[in-house]
Amino acid sequence: MLPTLLIKSAGVMLQRQAAASAWAHTGSMGACAQSAWLASPCAWAAAAASTSVRTMSSSIVPDVEKGGAAAQYDNEPARHRELIQRSAAPYNLETPAHHLESFITPTELFFVRNHLPVPEIDPATYSLKLGGHGFPRVLSLSLPELQANFPKRTLAATIQCAGNRRSEMSAYKAVRGLSWATGAVGNATWGGAALADVLKHAGFDAEHPQAQHFHFIGLDTDRATGQVYEVSVPADLVTSPKSGALLAWEMNGAPLTRDHGAPLRLVAPGLVGARQVKWLGAIQSHEKECEGQWQQRDYKAFSPNVDWDNVDWAAAPAIIDSPVQSAITAPLPGTSPTLTRDGKLPVRGWAWAGGGRPIIRVDVSADGGKTWTTAKLDAGPSSQRGDRAKLGWAWTMWQAEVPLPGGTKEVEVVAKATDGAYNSQPDSVAGIWNLRGMVNNAWHRVKVNV
Repeated sequence: MLPTLLIKSAGVMLQRQAAASAWAHTGSMGACAQSAWLASPCAWAAAAASTSVRTMSSSIVPDVEKGGAAAQYDNEPARHRELIQRSAAPYNLETPAHHLESFITPTELFFVRNHLPVPEIDPATYSLKLGGHGFPRVLSLSLPELQANFPKRTLAATIQCAGNRRSEMSAYKAVRGLSWATGAVGNATWGGAALADVLKHAGFDAEHPQAQHFHFIGLDTDRATGQVYEVSVPADLVTSPKSGALLAWEMNGAPLTRDHGAPLRLVAPGLVGARQVKWLGAIQSHEKECEGQWQQRDYKAFSPNVDWDNVDWAAAPAIIDSPVQSAITAPLPGTSPTLTRDGKLPVRGWAWAGGGRPIIRVDVSADGGKTWTTAKLDAGPSSQRGDRAKLGWAWTMWQAEVPLPGGTKEVEVVAKATDGAYNSQPDSVAGIWNLRGMVNNAWHRVKVNV
């Protein structure tokens, strides 16, 4: 009998086949089905999801039709009241800046980035499928099998949405996308099985010439269209043990919550948030990139001269990791902070760079960059970095006491970080503006009263 995933939506438990009839509960896929699966990147799983939507009971389909897209979002999980809502269908919520001052972001205050309704998946019937080029067969693993047969690894890693700080870019020139301030980011301790360990168990051949990309396919689904969340990354970024990639079932020492991918998600340290697939249903190796919407027609950044009349989505690669980034968490904009005894302004914040590059310096200025104060860095306690810690996977907290210019009642504090490859943040959004407001890493600026 085929494994099933139970997804509770609109108050009704939908029974979704985890795969087409070619899947076998213990692992192998026939040659014909394997060929069909590899024929088009990601499309096989999308078709399976689409079929399940089309065959839903009639008691569900009319609800979607009558309620429109919003009807799919009536079974969302409860969220912390301090999270800032940026959209409702799908739900996207931002962490307030003052909750980003600790090395570990509490799970209930961790930002929420969803592209589709949040599924409710029964862990008892859940299974993960792995297959494609370099695999001798398709492997099906239940959550108990993953937890019992592979050593649990833990690591601290920062996840940041590619659109973080979009609101600042939009203030310069209008862009399309969620109006994130600085809080579409968080740092957590993740626990799960190393993807490299699971691939070894599956007999994956990393030298297979066609195993160039790994496709990660989520179980979040648009009930009306059958669209699923699907993205891919170059294989070498996740297959090596040094990559740190986890099939995570824990966040901050507890089982994943629904908003953060329960029962299983991908955590790929150093990669942009869009590649960290939640509710992970299938992993497929392929010679080509995924063809999905969020791989080919989103999460790309273009030249400032490109607009919606001349954009060519094929002309830019998908965003995989993130440029060096920092933000000020205190003082908050428009406040009147208390100065030190010698008249300096205390400033705190976080910094992070993608690709596992550590932060080596943060500079802070209160006079437009004429003079700078080098901040003190704190990479977090070793007890919270996990057993597979790498310095650049998690953010760095920083603080500085900054001299103030005389003769003014308002100052603009700016911060910029430098990573281990000596990449530094640009001074403004003018040169990095793009129509989707992606990867804004200009100096962060906060105006305060003194």
